[in-house]
Amino acid sequence: MRNSAVLLFLFLLLISCDPTSKTTSLEPNSKITLEKRDSIQINYVGKFKVHDLDPVSKTVVFDGGDGNTSQIIVLANFNGSIINSFSKLGDVPYGYGKLMSSIRLLGENQMLVFGSKGFTTYDFDGNLISQFKAVDFQPLNSGPIGMGQGIEKFGDRYLHVNQDLPGNLGYSDKEIYEEMYLLKWWYPTTGQQESFAQFPESSVYRNGKYFYPNSWAPMYSISDDKIYAAFGLEPVIYVFDTNPPYSLLSSIALDLPEYRYFEGMDKYSRDLNFFFVSIVTTGRILNIKEVDGCFLVAYTQGYSPEDIEIRIANKSEEETIDFNARMAEKYPVHLAILDSLGNLVNDIVPDGLEAQSMLYRNGELWMLETPNKEVEQDFFRLFRVGLKVE
Repeated sequence: MRNSAVLLFLFLLLISCDPTSKTTSLEPNSKITLEKRDSIQINYVGKFKVHDLDPVSKTVVFDGGDGNTSQIIVLANFNGSIINSFSKLGDVPYGYGKLMSSIRLLGENQMLVFGSKGFTTYDFDGNLISQFKAVDFQPLNSGPIGMGQGIEKFGDRYLHVNQDLPGNLGYSDKEIYEEMYLLKWWYPTTGQQESFAQFPESSVYRNGKYFYPNSWAPMYSISDDKIYAAFGLEPVIYVFDTNPPYSLLSSIALDLPEYRYFEGMDKYSRDLNFFFVSIVTTGRILNIKEVDGCFLVAYTQGYSPEDIEIRIANKSEEETIDFNARMAEKYPVHLAILDSLGNLVNDIVPDGLEAQSMLYRNGELWMLETPNKEVEQDFFRLFRVGLKVE
């Protein structure tokens, strides 16, 4: 009987999350949370940043070194053993220049690196397979790099953020919010690009106010021939068609508990401190994934008005350090589980997992384990997770 009840509940959950369904109710007092189902322990000492994982070839790629002058590409298998490591950073033969996005695994023995020199494909020994210069490339201010972020493959193209400013406009020109494109397709075998996706008139970025640069940096996921994109601060998922002209199909307002975010300022200033408090205290969407018709959204809630006032007040260096430490504990990264209409199913701080690290590959959802702050470990772990009925 218990198994039958669980199966019935899971069926109701799938109906509630199915984008074709209008049903959003769940059984009373029931919650959905994450369940750890499998893990990979990578034997590695030192700083690292995971880029990608491939359940088919059972390979993980991450970078080591200091991340600036000696960035090392490291490959490991699901048994935790290091396969190989090499560096192609900077001005070296067949190097990729400056890294612009997360490294992507392509299959059994290949990886794609998007850098300032274009799109470079290496085998797992670091040998060059191909390199194509990016046409009309403009260096990014800050590319999305990390597990669950960066370029996303769709057919023969890759989806990425677009940071090109329109025409001769700058951040002090309100017209940029009308003319800016937020997303871009890259074709790595030709280096060609194609920009699309503008702020809809309903967007907070079209409210006539000023926002700090890249506050709109998109987080996105591709599923069922649709692009699901959240623009930085705004608690809305915009759904775009993957086919030309990449039309906006719908928008989904997200029900995020106690979400407080920067909604713009009336005047613009070139003072570096102009937006500083807002950058530190605002809520922000850090990652979104569409899984089985449900949305998983990693986000920071943003400071309360009282905490913002304390942040602004004059403090000693010691008081500032103490305050920042308390805020980090008070406002951890949350993970919201929502149905297809944006209604909240559950909101959690994942136990031992970094919510913003969600990576969806080959029908599997993976997340990085939260590192131990007290003890330096000689390994790190990745977990395959799924939804669990509580």
